[in-house]
Amino acid sequence: MDKKNTKTNIVERPPIVVVMGHIDHGKSTLLDYIRKTNIVDKEAGGITQRISAYEVLHKDENGVDKKITFLDTPGHEAFSKMRLRGARVADIAILVVSAEDSVKPQTIEAYKTIMECKIPYIVAINKIDKEGANIEKTKTDLAENEIYLENYGGTIPFVLISAKVGTGVDELLSLINVLAQMENFTGDTEAPASGYIIEANLDSKRGVEASLIIKDGTLKKGMTIAVEESTCSTRMMENFLGKMINEATFSSPIRLIGFDIIPAIGGEFKSFIKKEGALEYVSNWKNKINTKETPKEQSNKKIIPIVLKADVSGMVEAIEKEIYKIESDGAEFKIVGSGAGPINEGDIKKIANGDEAIIIGFNVSADANARDLALHRGIEMNFFDIIYKMTDWLKEEMEKRRPRVETTEITGRAKIIKAFSRTKERQIVGGKVTEGSIALDSTVKIMRRDFEIGRGRIVNLEKGKVKTKEVEEGAEFGMMIESKTEIVGGDTLEGFALIQK
Repeated sequence: MDKKNTKTNIVERPPIVVVMGHIDHGKSTLLDYIRKTNIVDKEAGGITQRISAYEVLHKDENGVDKKITFLDTPGHEAFSKMRLRGARVADIAILVVSAEDSVKPQTIEAYKTIMECKIPYIVAINKIDKEGANIEKTKTDLAENEIYLENYGGTIPFVLISAKVGTGVDELLSLINVLAQMENFTGDTEAPASGYIIEANLDSKRGVEASLIIKDGTLKKGMTIAVEESTCSTRMMENFLGKMINEATFSSPIRLIGFDIIPAIGGEFKSFIKKEGALEYVSNWKNKINTKETPKEQSNKKIIPIVLKADVSGMVEAIEKEIYKIESDGAEFKIVGSGAGPINEGDIKKIANGDEAIIIGFNVSADANARDLALHRGIEMNFFDIIYKMTDWLKEEMEKRRPRVETTEITGRAKIIKAFSRTKERQIVGGKVTEGSIALDSTVKIMRRDFEIGRGRIVNLEKGKVKTKEVEEGAEFGMMIESKTEIVGGDTLEGFALIQK
């Protein structure tokens, strides 16, 4: 019998857990507590964690150490794509809800993401040590949003915790182990590793590097991985503590250095013993994408190009989402270049001279060559480290740059009662203002039976035989108007203003 067919290489694998919830509800505090008290390996002077995923050990009910991998996900609404990616990679989710603030918008968004990804989850009601904590209200609010806890009308497991002091955290970890056993997560030790990219960036010294989660199989030194159109050798492979390793298996978070291009965040990776296999995979992926491309709809709006650079790819993704939320009737932003790393000369070269492009650096600077070229071309670079400040600035820029539509607004109407003397281009008439006001030196339309027959400029205006600058509604007037069109009794004069909107 073939040994592989006995399935002895199919073994239990550690669960991958994502922590989700509203901002400030204690996700980071919980993860910090778990990391400091249950980390697999510690170093003198503290933990040198390099990536936003790590492994912890927790003893099960039999006293056996069980490994759990945690993913950290940002809570801000701008990072919803990153949270969705985390949930898709994970096996189990923890939905953190503050007993002090109860259910919030991002709580519901996180819950919907968990439901969409169809993964089991645990509710952690946090901050139970706070003076304003109201556990019963939190349970009720969860139920009102169709999140039914055990012993509260449903079957969803929950734990009461204080992430700050550690109350209930051991119970939460035990519950994760129980849930993992029930779900029976397994992996194939002999299969080539596969999994997902969770983060990527360009390091000025190390080059392009990325954080990966292995979902199945084993990755060994000397293999090559492929992620869509990018490849990387496993010559430089680190664990989550930044230590160089030669091998990693399922559920492990690792970091690879040396990608040829920055890999797609959330992209699925495959590993190959020979580089040729990885190159063939990339070629097939490109061919598949090319056949799927469809023409984009043409927009009549003014396009404002943006070149965006940020410190990591996940941040680029979050900022792109925020930029495309900014809307205007006459203009729209289009990201013509983006990536992780500092602004360089190549980014500036993407912009034509005289282009109204915007260059944004988020948590990055610009190198000397880029600054010189931008100065030479008269291109402004803008740097931010807070998303809402960047979006507020972009809204102002869109308002400044959007095309204006010139419209005519009627400021007043006057009925001509009698026409008096007339010279070649000037005429004296008398009338009454029926709407708004008529002003000296203004240009008016001369209307006859609702049709414009000409225009004129008011060069003299009198009210009660006294010169004035303006005549209001209901008042009679005499005026001298400069026009080539002859005005007769019964005509209407319309004052107007050109307004840009």
